Amino acid sequence: MSLKRIVLHWSAGGNTPSALDRQHYHFIVGGDGAVVRGLHAPEANIAPKKGAYAAHTLNLNTGSIGVAMAGMAGAVERPFNAGRSPLTAVQVDAFARLVAQLCRQYGIPVTRETVLSHAEVQPTLKVQQRGKWDICWLPGMTGPADPVKVGDILRARITAALGAAK
Repeated sequence: MSLKRIVLHWSAGGNTPSALDRQHYHFIVGGDGAVVRGLHAPEANIAPKKGAYAAHTLNLNTGSIGVAMAGMAGAVERPFNAGRSPLTAVQVDAFARLVAQLCRQYGIPVTRETVLSHAEVQPTLKVQQRGKWDICWLPGMTGPADPVKVGDILRARITAALGAAK
């Protein structure tokens, strides 16, 4: 058993990582681009033990690293409102660099099946979720878009960060 995927999230909280965020994600990127480690190492999700792993994605925590951007508190999908803590451009840049680093460290290729947003889990992997729409909006967009298309934007940025770090 190994770590085989990274699931991308937003926290639905403020732009500063909280104690609750640290329980549920392995890494959280704040609105200022600073990276905060979660309470559990990614390896805790290889063979999760109750209460001793990062529970970030329904029925998909085993073998998955959970990485989040702190933000989107009070966001509404329709009619769209990014809430009082929208994601920031600096945050998305730092997020892409962090995920690229994790892909390199754990040997995870950047594909739709291995690096995907929480909103992509159900349509791509056919693992039922509870109406999750993170991440289907990024700074500069006027509203939410197809999660796979937004995931493709993030994957392109992650791939670019992988190339830049060589």
